[in-house]
Amino acid sequence: MPRSGVPMKRPPILDPRGVPLAPEKEPAPALPVHRLTAQEVRLRFAEPRHWQPEFLDDSYRIEGAGERPAAVLIPLIERPAGLTLLLTLRSEALLKHSGQVAFPGGRVDDTDTDAVAAALRETQEEIGIEPQAIEVLGALPRYRTGTGYVITPVVGLVDAAMELQALRLEPAEVAEVFEVPLSFLMDPANHQRRLFSWRQDQMHFERTFFSMPWRPDPSLEREYFIWGATAAMLRNFYRFLAAE
Repeated sequence: MPRSGVPMKRPPILDPRGVPLAPEKEPAPALPVHRLTAQEVRLRFAEPRHWQPEFLDDSYRIEGAGERPAAVLIPLIERPAGLTLLLTLRSEALLKHSGQVAFPGGRVDDTDTDAVAAALRETQEEIGIEPQAIEVLGALPRYRTGTGYVITPVVGLVDAAMELQALRLEPAEVAEVFEVPLSFLMDPANHQRRLFSWRQDQMHFERTFFSMPWRPDPSLEREYFIWGATAAMLRNFYRFLAAE
């Protein structure tokens, strides 16, 4: 906390692409293909191994706000070329985190029996995938955000018959859905560690975060910039799958 006694408040990151890269001391190895199958992920949850998540708490930005439980779905899809992970692009009309890449999900309502139920309900409401089309594999450790949410990341396997073009998107919340090969996301060579710094009360503060820019077609300029809480939970997912 700054010497003035005023709670530290990190300024918003308006341009995450412009935040300088922080060099990795020793990049972690990519996960081999045989570790990135539906059966292997099932086994990882069925037989938990000791591992250490990298990011769990961004709550130093909370200024007296109470915890608000939330849940997201990390949707895996078994495609002929391997597992993919489904992500959403949030609507530009949203007041918070508009235009950002995110998992489907949201607040846990009083009517939800637990975080898993909330993740499945929100997924159906946002992108139209029904709960019976999802095999829940397990959950990762909760992640606290700087806006007061405590997110439970639920990992699920989506019916491979699902086609993106057939999904019913809620336009007020989701502008687009897309798939990224899990092999890309589970390769730390694609994890850009960035160092955000700021000053407050004549003191210098720093915070690192990950970004994972995904360009479906390298010949085109279109890029999905995955960062923030979404990238942090994906980095934790990598650590979970990499545990020996």
